[in-house]
Amino acid sequence: MVVDVTSFRLATGTDEDQFLALDRRWQTELVPNRNGFVRRTTARRDGDWVVVTLWATEADAVAFESDTAGDDVRRAFEAARVPGSVRAARYDTLD
Repeated sequence: MVVDVTSFRLATGTDEDQFLALDRRWQTELVPNRNGFVRRTTARRDGDWVVVTLWATEADAVAFESDTAGDDVRRAFEAARVPGSVRAARYDTLD
């Protein structure tokens, strides 16, 4: 299993409610029924946000990135983040 972790801060002008609406759309429109999608959760503390997504394989995670690159929901979600604050990493689980 592969764990995708992305941390970021919200862009100026993006309020929490707007972002949470985008996050819900990502959760309901982009990832359901994707090959290898297992689970996704979003969390926040003190202005810092993190999204953790579990994928069955690295190939599933890469395919998702490629297949959704031009999606309107994805573009809006990404625009709601401060670009220089985004940190993404992918990890392999140990079990």
